[in-house]
Amino acid sequence: MALLLSLLMALVVFSSGLVSSLGCGLFQNHVLVSKNTFMLLGQMRRISPFSCLKDRTDFRFPQEMVEASRVQKAQALSVLHEMLQQIFNLFHTEASSAVWNTTLLEQLLSGLHRQLEDLETCLLQEMGEEGSLLGMQDPTLAMRRYFQGIHLYLQEKKHSHCAWEIVRMELRRCVFVINQFARKIKK
Repeated sequence: MALLLSLLMALVVFSSGLVSSLGCGLFQNHVLVSKNTFMLLGQMRRISPFSCLKDRTDFRFPQEMVEASRVQKAQALSVLHEMLQQIFNLFHTEASSAVWNTTLLEQLLSGLHRQLEDLETCLLQEMGEEGSLLGMQDPTLAMRRYFQGIHLYLQEKKHSHCAWEIVRMELRRCVFVINQFARKIKK
């Protein structure tokens, strides 16, 4: 029991160090909520992905946006915010409500909303430190194009269950990338 308590205390001290090093509390909240988002997207599966193989497509995720080693922190936060906002927008539609379990969908949207609020706070703090929005449009524009492709795909497939399943799997991958990207920002 004492060992468990010591480990928990060490974890709390370590976590608070991470949070203070980031300055806005993003890392701790983001990682916890993103893991939950990833898990919820997994639980939302309603049909087998194998029954939707004919509907697969390459959405052409703009990997260069999250691999850039010299991305300013404000740009990185802007890209994260855009990704989460677009995922929120996809699932916050009438077409989405018709397909997914209402409880899981509400939990997903609530978590995404929390992450967006945290990112907005961090982005405002970072903008004050780094200056203006100049140079931030290009990375977010690439993300907007990527998500526009997903919207068009859903429309072309008439928001079918298989189309949503393919999109769910793509967004699950996207959330995984978001987590990896957030770890890079923290450093």
